[in-house]
Amino acid sequence: MSGSQGKVRANRVRIAQREIESGVLYWEEGRISRFLVEGEENPELPYLLPGFVDAHVHIESSMLVPSEFARMALRHGTLGAVSDPHEIANVLGLEGVEFMLASAAQTPFRFCFGAPSCVPATPFECAGASLGVEEVTALLDHPQIGHLAEVMNVPGVLAGEVALHAKLAAAQARGMPVDGHAPGLRGESLRRYAAAGIGSDHECTTLEEAEEKIAVGMQILIREGSAARNFTALASLIDAYPEQVMLCSDDKHPDDLLRGHINRLVIRAIEQGLDRFNVLRCACLNPVRYYSLPLGQLEVGDPMDAILVEDLQGFALQQAWLDGVLLYDQGELQLAPEPPLLPVNRFAAAPVTPAALRVAAREGDLLRVIEAWNGELMTRERILAPILEQGWVVPDIANDVLPLCVLNRYQPAPPALAFVRNFRLRRGAIASSVAHDSHNIIAVGADLESLATAINAIIDAKGGIVVVDEGKVRMLPLPVAGLMTHVDGEITASRYANLDRRAKELGSTLRSPFMTLSFMALLVIPELKLSDQGLFDGRDFCFTEVVIAGD
Repeated sequence: MSGSQGKVRANRVRIAQREIESGVLYWEEGRISRFLVEGEENPELPYLLPGFVDAHVHIESSMLVPSEFARMALRHGTLGAVSDPHEIANVLGLEGVEFMLASAAQTPFRFCFGAPSCVPATPFECAGASLGVEEVTALLDHPQIGHLAEVMNVPGVLAGEVALHAKLAAAQARGMPVDGHAPGLRGESLRRYAAAGIGSDHECTTLEEAEEKIAVGMQILIREGSAARNFTALASLIDAYPEQVMLCSDDKHPDDLLRGHINRLVIRAIEQGLDRFNVLRCACLNPVRYYSLPLGQLEVGDPMDAILVEDLQGFALQQAWLDGVLLYDQGELQLAPEPPLLPVNRFAAAPVTPAALRVAAREGDLLRVIEAWNGELMTRERILAPILEQGWVVPDIANDVLPLCVLNRYQPAPPALAFVRNFRLRRGAIASSVAHDSHNIIAVGADLESLATAINAIIDAKGGIVVVDEGKVRMLPLPVAGLMTHVDGEITASRYANLDRRAKELGSTLRSPFMTLSFMALLVIPELKLSDQGLFDGRDFCFTEVVIAGD
């Protein structure tokens, strides 16, 4: 039954109390009015749960505006998401954040946005905007903002950078959580980082790192996104520290979101034999408490926010409600698409020629090469000998050493060039205007002509993702900030999946070539990355040379 009142007969799962009881739950005016207990758990009845929550996601990574992301996530029983809008903030500043808030307000889905703390992420790249202390403080007072979003500038925290600590203080004065981003941080540096008031981290890749962060009081978010996947390494934390763990996707491309969301992590965890109440606590309860989300927990007086699933193994979704309104019913989404908001964007890049993408070197020189890793944001440094033709480095397809380019999209500028391994393209090129965190144009190719064609196609469209094969351009346009589209989520997922398939037909063996490409510009994750200003060593937080001069 839809509407602001109704009833449902089911097994009510009370996560905090670790109990399941069968009966009939009633609600009026969108709030639970009573629960008539019939007895203990009845396996013949479906199960009523609080909804799943994605505890950290960049909505922009889905390439969907928030209202359309909500429609996709609801299909999988997700009723809320904690989101850092720093992707669009790096492009458009406050205007971009306001767009996200306006789109989110079109849907009953429970979004909790953070005020981006690090825009730009570093001073070593050109972004489209910056958010200083005044702008961040103003956002923290906005009713749709619930936390200070991930603090990526670890050196700034440790060095006592005045502006950054002013942002931390502003959040703490308002009693708001502060999210962290500290890959590999350990020891005394970790203790100082946490002591600055930073309470969570979603970048752990090993159990030892996560347990050390838990020991200093941090919440650990187990991440399973389209590129970075840490569930296997960290899943045991769910039973070991059930009150300090949450589940998140961080970055979720549209084809992945079509297949599943937090529900998939819940299913995997229970299949591994983890305690079902602990799993559900991490998926449904901990984020609500930590971020003060307005999501009910099936108690009398709570808003009727719930999902009805077939059982607690496969979690097949039957129905979903927010404020007592039925939004999903037996495979049918009851939430209609919202009218698109006027797109916002910023694009002023100048086209490139193949000649502008050449790197000069001499006999005996070596290359400092980025080595990408499947399913990881971190990279490795490799020192390799180049192939030269008339004093220029040429793509080494046999050894998988390919040219990588980042081009400033906010103003005409020369391209930044480097080389990368593990994309394994045998021909053609791929490019994107999604390049974390400043979202300049990023491209990798097997030849310079295809590379230039891909970059220029992005410029012409003012944003999108592109595959170039034998001169033919295929594209998914992203007119909203070069990051998102208003197009229906299923259609977008299909178009993205087609481009993903074509990128793999070029030879890429990466699980998610475009997602991995987008992180080759993320300077705050070591070891080597490429900004629009040059090759960057994330270990020492400084630029480094692509070509190492020979003796």
